Amino acid sequence: MKYVDEFRDPQKAKALLREIQTLTTQLGKTPSQPLKVMEVCGGHTHSIFKYGLEEILPDTIELIHGPGCPVCVMPRGRLDDAIAIADYPNVILTTFGDAMRVPGSQKSLLQAKAAGADIRMVYSPLDSLQIAKDNPDKEVVFFGLGFETTAPSTALTILQADAEGLQNFSMFCNHVLVIPALQALLDNPDLQLDAFIGPGHVSMVIGTEPYHFIAQQYRKPLVVSGFEPLDILQSLWMILQQLIQGRCEVENQYNRIVQPQGNRVALDAMNTVFEVRQKFEWRGLGDIPNSGFKIRPDYAQFDAEVKFTLPNRQVADHKACQCGEILKGVMKPWQCKVFGTACTPENPIGTCMVSSEGACAAYYKYGRLSKVTKTAVGIN
Repeated sequence: MKYVDEFRDPQKAKALLREIQTLTTQLGKTPSQPLKVMEVCGGHTHSIFKYGLEEILPDTIELIHGPGCPVCVMPRGRLDDAIAIADYPNVILTTFGDAMRVPGSQKSLLQAKAAGADIRMVYSPLDSLQIAKDNPDKEVVFFGLGFETTAPSTALTILQADAEGLQNFSMFCNHVLVIPALQALLDNPDLQLDAFIGPGHVSMVIGTEPYHFIAQQYRKPLVVSGFEPLDILQSLWMILQQLIQGRCEVENQYNRIVQPQGNRVALDAMNTVFEVRQKFEWRGLGDIPNSGFKIRPDYAQFDAEVKFTLPNRQVADHKACQCGEILKGVMKPWQCKVFGTACTPENPIGTCMVSSEGACAAYYKYGRLSKVTKTAVGIN
């Protein structure tokens, strides 16, 4: 395939849907006992709703939305720490746009900016480096967050700052790792899953090999998928093929981008700059061992947690918000009492409504404000 339209071909989608329907019937799945497949990445969640895939899939498949939204899993206490850094005199705090409206315990970064803090949105950590060069009398801090997808660019920026000898640049590191989160989900007795659609962007960096424990230890198939409609449908077909054939493997549907060994340059940069924390708090999942990065002592001069004294408090989520249950996959957004009423993208209570990859944002944007009853779709 050469062009994106080929990944959205209706005739190919209908053919895949017919196959999926046949295979789920062969497996003996029913609407009351469907095949439960978690799409880990928030990018997949948005594609599923953008293209209406959940509505056209048979009732014998239930898609579970996972914790693969980096902004959504950020705990309120870490947001408070970022705001505390921005409140220091002569500090410029920079971060990605998705993080600006995430609510902390008292306010968001955007509200802190409105109150006078110098907080700037950037498109790349290298933008922060340039701001540090342009403001030598200021301390510039990049609020780094995200999975292994964004961690390499942050690591390379720190290496660049070190090479240039910048003294007024540092990073508040909140990068998290997908594999420990998946293990925490698999160990959760409240969540019964049959298979996974693996994250495409993360896998572009780490490869497919780190997922093998899911198939070997937990006996769950995983297919790394691209983000177009045919990618996701083909990934579901590949999962069903495994189950029909009695196989349990890690397969790569997104092989036009993802390689088994990952991206060696990106991995080397991360391993040079970062080391794994003993534990890191995830919204909804609590403390997960070995699930986050911190900056190595060799680069401590670029570590904001070394440069600044931070509150470093654990803060409970808003009582009305059920983001945690949504991130764990045990609740759908429309089951939250404040979804679409008190909690909207303009006035978010929880992180799942803020990020472009959040499940609540996807449901809200594409009009799924309540339970959708599937109707028969002609696929002949």
